[in-house]
Amino acid sequence: MLAALKAALYHDPSPVQAGMIPTVLAGNDVLGQARTGTGKTAAFGIPILERLDQPDKGHKPRALVLVPTRELAVQVRDEIIKLAKGRKIRCVAVYGGKPIRSQISQLQRGSDIVVGTPGRVLDHLARGTLLLEDLLTVVLDEADRMLDIGFRPDIEKILRRCPKQRQTLLLSATVAPGVERLAQRYMIDPEVMDFSPKTKGVDTIEQRYFSVEEQRKFDLLLQLLLREEPEQAIVFCRTKRGTDRVTRKLTKKLKEVDSIHGDMAQNVRDRVMRKFRDGQVKILVATDVVGRGIDVSSISHIINYDMPQSSDDYVHRVGRTGRMGREGIAFTFVTPEQGNELTRIEMLINVLLKRDEIEGFQVVAQSAPPQETPAEDEKPKPQPPGQRPRRRHRRGL
Repeated sequence: MLAALKAALYHDPSPVQAGMIPTVLAGNDVLGQARTGTGKTAAFGIPILERLDQPDKGHKPRALVLVPTRELAVQVRDEIIKLAKGRKIRCVAVYGGKPIRSQISQLQRGSDIVVGTPGRVLDHLARGTLLLEDLLTVVLDEADRMLDIGFRPDIEKILRRCPKQRQTLLLSATVAPGVERLAQRYMIDPEVMDFSPKTKGVDTIEQRYFSVEEQRKFDLLLQLLLREEPEQAIVFCRTKRGTDRVTRKLTKKLKEVDSIHGDMAQNVRDRVMRKFRDGQVKILVATDVVGRGIDVSSISHIINYDMPQSSDDYVHRVGRTGRMGREGIAFTFVTPEQGNELTRIEMLINVLLKRDEIEGFQVVAQSAPPQETPAEDEKPKPQPPGQRPRRRHRRGL
């Protein structure tokens, strides 16, 4: 394990890792509150690997990690494989959008750790291709997010299929009432560990905003990217169509631009994320499908092209930068009608965002020049009595 940590360039544990690893190694249940980017995967991955022996081929999994998104499943699997360097440990990711047949054959060859989304894990359980009777540890990663997107029934079905004598680790950015109920029902005397800051702001991230009209947002984005020259940036849009439109326009002006959203085929999403992690993509335009759980440490800039749907989503978007104590900067574009939304975000994070401007840039769309008053002889003539006036119809946009 020490050799694997040295190869991964992990020299000092983060607070989450220093707190959780001894407790998990002792076999206790843990209810841990920590935001993303604090080293949670290694905090549960290291003790799980330490507790595994290396049995023969065809064995059943001894650890199950449930995650909310496909991207997070791939990321957690890759991190565990990195930590398992030098061991004959098999870690399999199971998630929708990929052919189930290849996942079945991987499971049949034997697996020590299975990482998956609740829907696809249930699918394998129904087919009998995933057997849970040998489980030692179950991890619910990003539990609040899984509940937000409606996975509670699936999670409960899976937990009821797991052995009673098991270790359960529940990790969440917030311990909402739904998360607490889950812990009370399915955990045994969990040790509660809170690694979250007192406010929801992120200390290492500078946060600014621009006031800008909707029609001028793309021009502002272009000017901002040219000014900042980010190492890597995520540009968040609210809709899939908006993501495609901004990407199309950006690729005409800049290199190393790509996009990701929920309507893309899974193999395309995987390829885009791989290129982004490898640094081949510098600017990623995305919906909130990557708003949580994606850990790319070289992201220096976050740009909220569209304001997020909720204040909590703002926190998770901005948390993509400033990972593991690095510095980062986040910009938010605010239209004149969105002043109240900005105030709600500032109240949640207990920080006033600084107003930013680009010198010489017009944030207001230029209006059309005023029409000249027509001369007396150009004014419309009054119609004779009894004759219907001619209507001038305006074409709808």
